[in-house]
Amino acid sequence: MYGEGDVIVAKKKHPCGSFRWKILKTGAEIRMKCEGCGRVALFSPDEVSRMCKTVERNGEERI
Repeated sequence: MYGEGDVIVAKKKHPCGSFRWKILKTGAEIRMKCEGCGRVALFSPDEVSRMCKTVERNGEERI
């Protein structure tokens, strides 16, 4: 469902004010980078699906 390079638009904003997270690596944990401040964090796939509002791939928006 999620691939490297996809951008997740979250339901809640990060403390820096950004809603967008870029996926850097997938697997048992998903490594994502906040597009606002650059912070890198690890999330489980369940956490990502809960926080996800939409997924953008190459500028296209998908749910």
